[in-house]
Amino acid sequence: MKILVVDDDLELLGLISFALRQAGYLALGATDGTQALEAFNREQPDLIILDVNLPGMSGFEVCRRIREQATTPIMMLTVRGSEEDEVKGLDLGADDYLTKPFSPRTLLARVRALLRRGETDRPESEHTERAYRAGDLTLDVDSQTVSVRGGALVRLTHLEFRLLQYLLVNAEHALPAERLTHHVWGYQGVGDRQLLKQLVHRLRQKIESNPAEPQYVITVAGIGYMLRPTA
Repeated sequence: MKILVVDDDLELLGLISFALRQAGYLALGATDGTQALEAFNREQPDLIILDVNLPGMSGFEVCRRIREQATTPIMMLTVRGSEEDEVKGLDLGADDYLTKPFSPRTLLARVRALLRRGETDRPESEHTERAYRAGDLTLDVDSQTVSVRGGALVRLTHLEFRLLQYLLVNAEHALPAERLTHHVWGYQGVGDRQLLKQLVHRLRQKIESNPAEPQYVITVAGIGYMLRPTA
């Protein structure tokens, strides 16, 4: 499950993302309304945690624009907790409202409730698949295995799985090393390019026919890495 977290408070964004990752979710981050809409259109998350007070475009406006095109569950965050803000958010289509400060336990309970509600409301034919497919690669969520060109299943470690999952959902896009470390390790992993380099090396050993000349996980000089799904 992919969850988009939108908050301009980097410390809180990191804490929420870390809690979500610890609970097994793929956390995506944005710090303003424009980034949020771009991430929503690109990533198609299963749920959005959206701060009301964002620079430039408010969380209310982001909620309104998303509701014009999708029914994705939205949980809004605010420090004010006023009835007026709550009513406005719900009128715009938000599904839940959480007032800061809150505990990670409370947040996760509300997240689980929204995701269950979304699955119940969604037609059977639209339920989220348990596999990610792109080009030659098929990543199975339940078994944490990958298959290349329909070949044998290769088991991945938890970190390898997180890395490949994020590369797959962003196939053909060059991803900065910092962004990859955020999503694999959480904000505690920020800046550790050597750990990322070692993880990429291990992943290539498992999916590349010749890891020394990779065809899938490509190094993008000065940026980071990109997944080319078809060799």
